[in-house]
Amino acid sequence: MANATMSLQRFLGRESIQQLAGPVLILLILSMMVLPLPPFMLDLFFTFNIAISVIVMLVAINVMKPLDFSVFPTVLLVTTLLRLSLNVASTRVVLLEGHTGPGAAGQVIEAFGHFLVGGNYAVGIVVFAILVIINFVVITKGAGRVAEVAARFTLDAMPGKQMAIDADLNAGLIGEDEARKRRVTIAEEADFFGSMDGASKFVRGDAVAGILIMFINIIGGLFVGVLQHNLDLGAAAKTYTLLTIGDGLVAQIPALIISIAAGMVVTRVGDTQNLSQQFLGQLFNNPRVIGLTAAIIGLLGLIPGMPNFVFLLLASGLGTLAWDMERRVRTAKPVPVTVAPTVATESLEASWADVAPLDVLGLEVGYRLIPLVDKAQDGELLRRIRGIRKKFAQEVGFLVSPVHIRDNLELKPNAYRILLKGVEIGQGEAFPGNLLAINPGRVAGQMPGVVTKDPAFGLPAVWIDTTLREQAQAYGYTVVDASTVTATHLNHLILSHAAELLGRQETQALLDHLAKEIPKLVEDLVPKVLALGVLQKVLQNLLAEDVHIRDMRTIIETLAENATRLQDAEALTAQVRIALGRSIIQQLYPSGSEMQVMSLDPQLERVLLQAIAGGGDNASIEPSLAETLIRETAAAALRQEELGLPAVLLVSGNLRLLLSRFLRRGIPQLKVLAHSEVPETKIIKVTSIIGGRV
Repeated sequence: MANATMSLQRFLGRESIQQLAGPVLILLILSMMVLPLPPFMLDLFFTFNIAISVIVMLVAINVMKPLDFSVFPTVLLVTTLLRLSLNVASTRVVLLEGHTGPGAAGQVIEAFGHFLVGGNYAVGIVVFAILVIINFVVITKGAGRVAEVAARFTLDAMPGKQMAIDADLNAGLIGEDEARKRRVTIAEEADFFGSMDGASKFVRGDAVAGILIMFINIIGGLFVGVLQHNLDLGAAAKTYTLLTIGDGLVAQIPALIISIAAGMVVTRVGDTQNLSQQFLGQLFNNPRVIGLTAAIIGLLGLIPGMPNFVFLLLASGLGTLAWDMERRVRTAKPVPVTVAPTVATESLEASWADVAPLDVLGLEVGYRLIPLVDKAQDGELLRRIRGIRKKFAQEVGFLVSPVHIRDNLELKPNAYRILLKGVEIGQGEAFPGNLLAINPGRVAGQMPGVVTKDPAFGLPAVWIDTTLREQAQAYGYTVVDASTVTATHLNHLILSHAAELLGRQETQALLDHLAKEIPKLVEDLVPKVLALGVLQKVLQNLLAEDVHIRDMRTIIETLAENATRLQDAEALTAQVRIALGRSIIQQLYPSGSEMQVMSLDPQLERVLLQAIAGGGDNASIEPSLAETLIRETAAAALRQEELGLPAVLLVSGNLRLLLSRFLRRGIPQLKVLAHSEVPETKIIKVTSIIGGRV
């Protein structure tokens, strides 16, 4: 037999045998419904059923989060099918052999029918009914309701969780692999709770089936015993009822254990401790609560007529536990605090060392935010800022200066401000230990907390307690912590001030880095043909309109081709934009070959071209025309955004720079493109015409 097993394992392979285990188990369970089983096999399978239920409950207690037991809905189905198959198999044996005595269906059923209920079938019926009521009315119904609500809340919270992942990805806090992993986890959570909602119906149906099977077995046993085996009615009732009760109890007790496990899985909150650790850590961690309980139980024990000994014994035990916990808290050694020695200050003359250069980027925080940026405490915000700089360099194309962080006691305790060359460009407040629930536009309800606005984008938001995270996500809020709020704000400001962050030193560092790949091209361009300052201005012009400069090879080649006849930074920028047209369009329209854009009315375009021709470099737009142009362009841009489209205005090349500078301040989200910047492969569809009534 062993040789045959080894040969089969070598033929199929270990993985193939594991894959066959599931189908074989299901076929064995189904075969029990149609094939007769001897009493010994019934004992073996009933014992296996009890063992499986205990294993499932212990696994449910020790999992950290529901997804750690993602196969649980399927386990519910298989265990339910196993119990029903055993009921069918035991019913066959009870009705065929029940007249021979209480051991006809095996020792397990006999033990449950005699030992647990004392051989009294009336008591057995009552105990069985109580177990069914507990399982069906209390545990299964509650677990099913929790699973149903959890499934609905999980599905409602998916958009908010997806937005939170996108926010972390855009802020450079996580990579693509981590974002993909989190999205898969969110989808698995939704699938799990949806499956649990349906799987709870299996247990509910099993409880109903247990009641019906009990009545069918009792009635069928009386019929078989009296009419076929000529037993007295009383003897038949006692024999078959005890066997039926034993059969029902041996099936309902594992069902009750499985239902308890299901309730534990769907009611878990938190994923850092198992259930035992949470239970002991949250219920028995306050000596005052335990001491007050001991006092109340002790007072009840002093009332005449009460079981004084039991009450006073329990009160003394609780009081001793509270005293011991309080004693350990008081005797705990305080953590020594190292005080830095005081350095004697001397009166020194002023020197050039007192003239400190301004930091390009600075972050000042109130004293309550210091733990977020403290290296000794491994401040989370420090890691996020490093991620922001790395992601910015990868996406935009150059490395920004380090962010110098310092505390400022003049700020509010939870306030921070972001500085660019010593000038404040942004400020906000963050509350460590709380979460910011951001309203993306459509939420299902209001959250209690401190109402505010998202400092990065100005969206309505509210600071909430950490315990309300799941509720806020279920309502559709995007929920982030204090460090993410500050990091996202900093990332947004760095992106919007990228042109100012590209100084002469950064430009030279960028050229030095590029010279490692194309040294001859860089050497021939700067400074032989084009000054470093002109190159810096061209790059700043691109960054000011959110055009990334990652493709420095194309930029350098275009400048090398045109710098011999052009030295004006604006004219060179226009040529570079044409060369980068495919990249610019890809940034605005990541997919599809169609561009849905806004355009100018031909009459308005002629008026603007005449203004440029008459004014030269100092061209200006007549005030009433300018007001109308801004108003209609803003309205058209808003319509584009409501349709989920980028606000893009397509004009002739001569007008692009003028309109971009003029409209950028009033409509910062607007992008102005020239016809020459659009690749020939793109299809242009005009959705709005501006200035039709001018």
